[in-house]
Amino acid sequence: MVAAWLWLLCFLVPQVTLETEDRHVLWGPQPVRVRVKDENDQVPHFSQATYKVQLSRGTRLGVPFFFLEASDGDEPGTANSDLRFHILNQAPAQPASDMFQLEPRLGALALSPEGSASLDKALEGYYQLLVQVKDMGDQASGHQATATIDVSIVENTWVPLDPVHLAENLQVPYPHHIAQVHWNGGNVHYHLESQPQGPFDVDTEGKLYVTQELDREAQAEYLLQVRAQNTHSEDYAEPLELQVVVTDENDNAPVCPPRGPSVSIPELSPPGTKVAKVSAEDADAPSSPNSHVVYQLLSPEPEEPAELRAFELDSSSGSVTLGAAQLQAGQNILLQVLAMDLGGTDGGLSSTCEIPVTITDINDHAPEFTASQIEPVSLPEDAEPGTLVTTLTATDADLEPAFRLMDFAIEAGDEEGTFSLDWEPDSGHVQLRLLKNLSYEAVPSHKLVVVVRNVEELVGPGPGPGATATVTVLVERVVPPPQLDQESYEASVPISTPAGSLLLTVQPSDPLSSPLRFSLVNDSEGWLCIKEISGEVHTARPLQGAQPGDMYTVLIEAQDADEPTLSTSATLVIHFLKALPAPTPTLAPVPSRHLCTPRQDHGVVVSGPREDSDLAGGHGPFSFALGPNPTVQRDWRLRALNGSHAYLTLGLHWVEPREHVVPIAVSHNNQIWHIQVRVIVCRCNVEGQCMRKVGRMKGMPTKLSAVGILVGTLIAIGIFLILIFTHLTLARKKDLDQPVDNVPLKVAV
Repeated sequence: MVAAWLWLLCFLVPQVTLETEDRHVLWGPQPVRVRVKDENDQVPHFSQATYKVQLSRGTRLGVPFFFLEASDGDEPGTANSDLRFHILNQAPAQPASDMFQLEPRLGALALSPEGSASLDKALEGYYQLLVQVKDMGDQASGHQATATIDVSIVENTWVPLDPVHLAENLQVPYPHHIAQVHWNGGNVHYHLESQPQGPFDVDTEGKLYVTQELDREAQAEYLLQVRAQNTHSEDYAEPLELQVVVTDENDNAPVCPPRGPSVSIPELSPPGTKVAKVSAEDADAPSSPNSHVVYQLLSPEPEEPAELRAFELDSSSGSVTLGAAQLQAGQNILLQVLAMDLGGTDGGLSSTCEIPVTITDINDHAPEFTASQIEPVSLPEDAEPGTLVTTLTATDADLEPAFRLMDFAIEAGDEEGTFSLDWEPDSGHVQLRLLKNLSYEAVPSHKLVVVVRNVEELVGPGPGPGATATVTVLVERVVPPPQLDQESYEASVPISTPAGSLLLTVQPSDPLSSPLRFSLVNDSEGWLCIKEISGEVHTARPLQGAQPGDMYTVLIEAQDADEPTLSTSATLVIHFLKALPAPTPTLAPVPSRHLCTPRQDHGVVVSGPREDSDLAGGHGPFSFALGPNPTVQRDWRLRALNGSHAYLTLGLHWVEPREHVVPIAVSHNNQIWHIQVRVIVCRCNVEGQCMRKVGRMKGMPTKLSAVGILVGTLIAIGIFLILIFTHLTLARKKDLDQPVDNVPLKVAV
């Protein structure tokens, strides 16, 4: 009736919205989905009315040995089909009334704690369980059904297994049966595990198989674990262990070690010297005949008598030693040794091992120089460090390159370390080089003894006389050329400068050096002259023909007065200035000032002509410049403060303490004034005050009077001491002149 009404509603109403389960369904020409609510009208039922089950006495507590199956026709996932299992009755109720437990949701039947503890006391035969299944979950209401489970108690056949021995490379059909396990309960599945992983399997009946040949050298033992499990992969009991031992077969020949580098044996080594040891590895079972290896020498000369054999072999250890026969240096020998298993008996396996042997040279020759006396070598005393003095050559008669390596040293004659040796380790050539500067005055000659030694230890007699070489180095005296205080000189001179005017002074750089003799070269115009001793350069005549802006270059030559062959030169460049329009007036000397040396942060203020001076020629600004003398320009610095004053300071850190006259040129509107500034350069105290020599203060004694007073005092003291000494002498004489009776007697004690 409801379905009919719904069908009619679909055709009469074009669009109807029906709310069902929180969803809006659009009614119309579309298909309509109608959910019919389930009612609990189905009764659950078991898959069987009676179940036959076997229970082994070895079953562990809590492990299900049977799973009930029941179904309900109501909608799945609802309370109507939510089934619960329960045990209603156990018969017989001995030795405990609750021997079993049934998991309510899964229907898993297992032993209860009481049943597990008393299973060994359980009666023979079987237990009958009445079980119930009910829907509606844990609610009291619902439909129910019952069934019967007959549980038979059987003996435990899950017993330990004895080890299995399998021969490697076993030639049998595979899979090959090796053992059997059996779980006496029902509904069992067998599972096999191998440690390490091996070719083993188990079937549904509990038969264990090996599926392929085994190799003892790859794996000697396996540990198998067999599990008896229910349908949910739960172990009924502890797994059984089966040890599989793979027995050895003689299937591996001895393996020789890889052929290594040649063994070096020094020549003349005594008999019994160890050469090598052959150690062949056999992969068969250790300490068994299959791996018992012995050795036999195949070559060279295995059949020779003992006195003619060069090598001996220990058959058990494989040790090779030198025999009685002597070997020569440079021989290359290949030893062949046969390694045999089974102790060398018939049927064994063998391999041939090879040992290359080289007879080496010994270091029995000391190196020697090709010449023990070297011709004298002359070096100038200004030779640079690193200069090659000579090259020595040494040789060594040994054959081995390592024994020809040489070490060189200066054994005598170089206490100051003036020389060094340079050589390559693998070369017999050594270079003697200069390491420090030479000095003819200190050491005019050096006699060096160079020794050569082996780097390696020498065998046999020691070095002979040829192991040393003597080198004589003669030092040549070198006098350095003179040097001037400047590399070049410049001076600016007005073209109106008269003859005899001092332009500059040329000086040696070292005032303590040998005296110089000066001369001019290339003075084509004859304008200049230089004083031979002092080095002062003057104008020799008026500068006729010179033009302002021109430059005139001459060469100043300085010759050592003691060594005429030594000389030096410097250029002098004269810059010509415009002639002065009138005779150049000279200002009055500036009063003396003082400056400190070493240089401090103060100077002297220099002012231009005053406005009321007849020479001022108007107002400033004035230009200030030092005189043209290069020495003045080197020792002093002048900078303008403003248009009327300049500041004079020391140009060097140290200037000789004395009174200096500094020429300064003051110019303005083509007029030039020359000022002579007198500056006293002196040492100063920390306050910057000049420390001058102090004269005798009035009223103080002079040195001569002080000496007289001192001498008079000493004479008075001497006279007084003489009087005292004379008095003591006279008193002593008076005592000696008294009669004997007046001398007191000593009392004897």
